[in-house]
Amino acid sequence: MTQLASAGHGDRTRSGAHGRTGFRRRWVTRVTAGEVLGFTAPAVVGAALVTAPAAVEVSALVAAGLVEGALLGAAQASVLRRSLPVLRTGWFVMATALAAATAYAVAMVPVVLGDDVASLPVPVQVAGGAVLAAALLSTIGTAQWLVLRRAVPGSVFWIPATAAAWAVGLGAFLAVSTPLWQPGRSYALTVAIGVLAALVMAVTVAVLTLPAALRLAAAGTEEHG
Repeated sequence: MTQLASAGHGDRTRSGAHGRTGFRRRWVTRVTAGEVLGFTAPAVVGAALVTAPAAVEVSALVAAGLVEGALLGAAQASVLRRSLPVLRTGWFVMATALAAATAYAVAMVPVVLGDDVASLPVPVQVAGGAVLAAALLSTIGTAQWLVLRRAVPGSVFWIPATAAAWAVGLGAFLAVSTPLWQPGRSYALTVAIGVLAALVMAVTVAVLTLPAALRLAAAGTEEHG
């Protein structure tokens, strides 16, 4: 009996390890692909409207953000729903799309304000920048948590985990794109640079959110298993 119990435990351990390995692979590959494909929309729109009036550029980028968020949310949900069968996938995708669009709107606030920002006192600029940065980084995680909490109680950790991942990911994006985006670049090259930087950002975010995603999956398995 003891040998049978030990064998059964070993099989479950190996099965669990195999499942986690598969989850890691699916999460990194699908989230990366979803984000890169999704960012193609803002890359194309942004490159086309670089000289357009601010109002036109903001409206178009916010709309493109809906596309990016929808594809990212769909990619993430396709992995999570295996461990979270009660996850409302449609709501998760919609929440991510709306959050991404909101994040673009927040990011474009300085563009809309233009020179008015420079005329503000430095402490106000710093404080305003901090508020905008916090809103930008936490938007997607917060929106997703509003859906996740119904499937995984206590999943509020998802908000800071995703915010930190996006902070590093956006930093990686800027590190790649800033030196390459120069005046006079062709439209195609500008888009290509954006997609390349998005790939670096996507891999970074996928890898950094993996531990939190594994935690969600484990909690969901315990809750419903």
